[in-house]
Formats: sequence, structure tokens, C-alpha cells
Amino acid sequence: MSTRHGRSLYVMVAWPGLYLLLVEMFSRTFLGSLTKPYCRTFSITSTPAADYTHVVVGAGAVGLAIARKLAEKDGTSTLLIERHGSVGTETSSRNSEVIHAGIYYGPTSLKTELCLRGKRMLYDLCEKERIPHRNCKKWILAQNTQQHEQLDKTHRFAKSIGVPTHFISLAEARHREPDVYAENAVLESPTTGIIDSHSYMAFLESDFESKGGDLAFHTRVVAIETVSQGYSIHTTSPSGESASITTETIINSAGLAAVPLSNSILPPARHVKPYYAKGSYYSYSRGHPRPKTLIYPAPTKGAAGLGTHLTMDMTGAIRFGPDVEWVEDPNDLSVNEERLSAALDEIQSYLPSVDRDKVMLDYAGIRPKLGKGSAVASGDGDGFSDFYIKKEEGFEGFINLLGIESPGLTSSLAIADRVHGLLYQ
Repeated sequence: MSTRHGRSLYVMVAWPGLYLLLVEMFSRTFLGSLTKPYCRTFSITSTPAADYTHVVVGAGAVGLAIARKLAEKDGTSTLLIERHGSVGTETSSRNSEVIHAGIYYGPTSLKTELCLRGKRMLYDLCEKERIPHRNCKKWILAQNTQQHEQLDKTHRFAKSIGVPTHFISLAEARHREPDVYAENAVLESPTTGIIDSHSYMAFLESDFESKGGDLAFHTRVVAIETVSQGYSIHTTSPSGESASITTETIINSAGLAAVPLSNSILPPARHVKPYYAKGSYYSYSRGHPRPKTLIYPAPTKGAAGLGTHLTMDMTGAIRFGPDVEWVEDPNDLSVNEERLSAALDEIQSYLPSVDRDKVMLDYAGIRPKLGKGSAVASGDGDGFSDFYIKKEEGFEGFINLLGIESPGLTSSLAIADRVHGLLYQ
């Protein structure tokens, strides 16, 4: 296994009756191309140093943010392992690309804490680095009295955590977005926006490498064991070649593969069951209607998603989704045509003039969940699942991230700070 940023690892390549040991720990010269001097703490013990200080598994938005943050620490080395051929090919690139306000996740959850902090950090970074984004705002619509009551609860909760929301009159709503229909109420979230997630991840990747980090693509983790240096990670390539590296710390940010990876390290009593919520998205091929505001139906109590909402990309093209379909296979990215009719009915409830014939199947994404409970925390046994971000007891240097679904993209920079704090504070 060789890394793209110039470091080759000790690789044991199997030949008939022979092992070829490839040794080239540094191909970059210390006087030239190294962007950050690499050094290790001197040890008088006979235990050899690990190949890396940190290994992060999974190069989605969260894994990239974590690796970038850890690469900033002087005197350390960081490797980011990705089983695919590029960053962010799973959940990070198959979502709504929304910068969330943080108003759905309850008063004490990690999702609330990290979304609020991450939102501010993300807007600041986008402004500083000119990453395409837009603070386009979001409307949450109530079509009846019961939904209006739900919006009142959302508004009160947002106020309690310092997130601005406000009701706008139906007359103002019709003036600003004449194609959008709301029978009862409209709650506006002024801090919600959108981001070009691909540009964001491209920045994180480039910045990570500029800080001296190493990337290993097409590298699948097949086993992890504890060793004197910390952890030995065994990997394979698409061609079947195997390699092993050692690391002092390991950060499991593997997204859809995070639970299986965690279960391969922790004892059976600490295993968890993964749940996979597939969401289908639908494109729209007509230029009208084309709202400029994100449109969400009122959240449904107990639902695992936020409804088939209207979002847009940076060009203004609108799309709809996601819905929720529970699947067993995290690789099942087929868009289910049988779900289109129900999605169209929900879309038409708030966008009556939509041309149903121009709504097309587009793509699907899968959210890694820790249960089938509600996406919105109501505090009354709804089964809401929080982010799981912990330093695992009894496994020094193992940071485990499970159930990193929405609002993971918004929270990514704050999650990176939290992981850094778990390791070094």
C-alpha cells in the first residue's frame, strides 16, 4: 500500500514462496518537499515506533475534517485510509448539501451541540476559503392545526438554544414564494443554507495534504489488532495485495462501515446493530416553479426523516428528497421507482404547480443510523439516536464515531475539534 502524498509503508507483498519487503518510509526529502517536519518522541525502550501517530478510517466529510485537524499537531503523523478511489463517495456526496440550523435534536444532544458550533465554523470557513455556499434560508410549512402546533414547539425550542426562527405571515409567504403553498403557518429559519459539498471536501483534502497528511485510496481495512505500539491495521487492495501498518491511535470515521469496524475491535458485549436508511432523491427538469428558499414539511412525530423536502444546488436547480426506506445492504444505491408516486403527492402538497411528469428519479443516499427512531428529538420515548463519539474504555487511543448521519456535514468541523479534544485534552 503506497500513499499518495509520498510516504510508502512497510508492505508485505505475497509472492509464490517469497515475501518482498518494500521499505521506503520517506521519499520526501527533509530539506525540500516536506511541508511539516516529521519527528517522533525518542524512546529508550526496545519497542519500535508505530508507523503513524494517527490513522483515520474513512475519507468522508467528517473523516477529512478530523484528519485535517489532527495533522495540525506538531510532532505527529496522520494517515487517512479510504476504501474507494476518491474522497466522499458515499453519504457525504449523496445528501441534500444543507447547512442545518440545529433545531431538531433536543437540548442536550451532541447533534445539537456540534451542529450549532459546526454551522458557525462552516460558514466562516466557506467565507474565508471561498467555498461555494449560500445562506438561502428555510421554510417549515404547516398545512393544518396539528402541524402548526409542531411548528410552535420547534420555534420555542429554537429560541431556548439561541437559534433564530420566526413566523412569517401567509401573505408575505405568497409574495416571496408565490408557487409555495402553506395552509396554516410558515416558520422561517434564517441561518439554514446550502453548500457545495464536493468543493468543501476538495478543500479539506488539499489542506490536509498541505499539512503533511498522507492519503491511502483503494485501501480496505480487513482486521485490526492491538499491539505494543497501539494498533496494527491489516488492509487489502482491489488487486488482493495485503499490507499492515501500525498506529498509536485509530479513529473510526468509516460511515456506513463504522459499526462493522467497531464490532471487529470491541468485545461482543459492546457490539451494536447498524441500521441503514436509504433516501431517494428526485430531480426536476422544468424551469418553473423554482423557489429560492428551502422548503420543508412540518416534521412528523416519530418519523425517521424530515419529509420529502425541496432543496437546491448552487445553480438554483431544485431537487426533492430524501424519503426513508430501510434496507439491509448499505451498498444498495438504486432509486426505487415504486416510491415516486408517494413522493409526488407530498411534493404537490406544498408545490401545487409542480409538473409531476418532469419529476425524475435522480440518485439515492444511505444514512448510517443506530436505530429506527425519530429524526427529531421530542423527549417522549421517540427513539431518537444521537451521535456516538467516544474514546472507548479499555482501548487506549481508539476513538469511535457511530451513527454520523445528518447533521454530520454541518457538524464536521466541530466533530473534528471534539475528536482532537478526546485525544489531547
